[in-house]
Amino acid sequence: MIPLLCPYTEMEEKEQQEAIEHIDEVQNEIDRLNEQASEEILKVEQKYNKLRQPFFQKRSELIGKTPHFWVTTFVNHPQVSALLGEEDEEALHYLTRVEVTEFEDIKSGYRIDLHLDENPYFENKVLSKEFHLNESGDPSSKSTEIKWKSGKDVTKRSSRTQNKASRKRQHEDPESFFTCFTDHSDAGADELGEVIKDDIWPNPLQYYLVLDTDDEEREGEEDDDDDEEEEGLEDIDEEGDEAEGEDDDEGEGGEEGEGEDD
Repeated sequence: MIPLLCPYTEMEEKEQQEAIEHIDEVQNEIDRLNEQASEEILKVEQKYNKLRQPFFQKRSELIGKTPHFWVTTFVNHPQVSALLGEEDEEALHYLTRVEVTEFEDIKSGYRIDLHLDENPYFENKVLSKEFHLNESGDPSSKSTEIKWKSGKDVTKRSSRTQNKASRKRQHEDPESFFTCFTDHSDAGADELGEVIKDDIWPNPLQYYLVLDTDDEEREGEEDDDDDEEEEGLEDIDEEGDEAEGEDDDEGEGGEEGEGEDD
């Protein structure tokens, strides 16, 4: 027979309730420390964000001396490249500087600025988009109105020619990189803004150099293949030389045998 579980006595129930109340008190202390830690971390982040600014400025100056740096970086990024058609890429060739600025209260949001050289697509010199979080944590966004030159609005061309990367999205509605400047329907789900701020902006060089790294790896593989082929040819030559040597020995042995018969 399975023994019946004895019900809690009134004393045990009281002790259990007191334990739960103490657990709740301790948890409140943990939560309080977590909030304090978040505030301290935020202060440190704000401090170092200011310290990083001169280096970001220096980096931007150096990038400005590197032709097509930003379009190459975006094309090499797997998530961003999925939004790029040929016309998007062509327009981004005139992108000279990208800047991400976190607001002084970095919890409240950030702004992305795209600086453009003279080009056949935009009247704008700068395209900006801001992402905001209110005190309740609700996201919102606003951006520069893009002033397209006549017939150059790539966001309205549903039949855009897609590149290899964007063909992966062929079963979805075609999008444009610049759609993010006109779509504010769900600021909390704006993946492009988050990717630029959190992934590309901290170290764009890693994506700019992707193709160079791949080329070096391919060259290394080709060199290895060439070495293997050369080693194979050397082995064949050595085997051929050994075979010739054996034939010569047999020939000499045959001649000596004939002399003995004589």
